[in-house]
Amino acid sequence: MQMVTLNKDDIYQGPLVLVNHNYPIANNYQITNCSTAKDSTISLEKTAMEMLCIERFDLVVLDLNLPDTDGMTVLKELRKTDSDTKVLILSARCEVADKVEGLDTGANDYLTKPFHLDELAARIRNLTLRRFTQSDVVLTCSKLSFDTKSRKAYVSSEPLSLTRKETGILEYLMLNQGRPISQEEFLEHVWDSSVDNFSNSIRVHISALRKKLRSAMGYDPIYNRIGVGYVMEEKE
Repeated sequence: MQMVTLNKDDIYQGPLVLVNHNYPIANNYQITNCSTAKDSTISLEKTAMEMLCIERFDLVVLDLNLPDTDGMTVLKELRKTDSDTKVLILSARCEVADKVEGLDTGANDYLTKPFHLDELAARIRNLTLRRFTQSDVVLTCSKLSFDTKSRKAYVSSEPLSLTRKETGILEYLMLNQGRPISQEEFLEHVWDSSVDNFSNSIRVHISALRKKLRSAMGYDPIYNRIGVGYVMEEKE
């Protein structure tokens, strides 16, 4: 197994890939391609299940179209003994019923083909980062802190009153500090599917959050990069 930087040339190496995320080094991932990890006479399903029993992985990138079995079978077998490991399905099956089946069977995300590798990278980042938001982790940006366990924000130890949506936006920005987040990405990870890309709702909530941060911190740590997205950065 090889330690690699997560980029569009390394992520999708085969139909069944196991991913380790070495937090807090955000860009370091251990990538294991099951199609080359074992003897070619052994099925991908058996190879993956053996490796998942031996070592803890943060994410399984699973193509439903495997050469010797159906990816859904692998997912069902995994979920019999493991309910924690994240699973991202890749598939050309784009009907709503297919997506529902995959998610109901135990997948955490479902990406249809064709897809842009940058989107795949973003989904992998999000799924692996989510694991740490469930632990007792405090995110910081200057004098702003966010407790991912209690989901409370503080400025210099003073609590900051936020709505549920403002809390979700702040958490996602702090998890991705230094990286611009587009409106589409917020829709994907903070909002539900009832909000469309043309809704003004996201801008309204972000504006309200920025006003609260500016009032509490004396400056606004969220910057709007026109045409790119919103990014959180410490004041220079």
